Amino acid sequence: MANKITLFSKNNCMQCKMTKKLLEKEGADFQEINIDERPDMIDYVKSLGFTAAPVIKAGDIVFSGFQPSKLKEIV
Repeated sequence: MANKITLFSKNNCMQCKMTKKLLEKEGADFQEINIDERPDMIDYVKSLGFTAAPVIKAGDIVFSGFQPSKLKEIV
């Protein structure tokens, strides 16, 4: 899939780590934005409708949490 994948993560977040690990294992082209280091992005993530990390955005697909089946669909 040609959609650029963006992973919004936080420090000390096990689901974030597991999501990143799965994306790396699948060889996905993704960008990670740590919202603890980039607090300017928090309002954007909230505007997507989420308050918990990780949030994964790929084109029109946006979801939260560690969801291996959805991740594999977008890779």
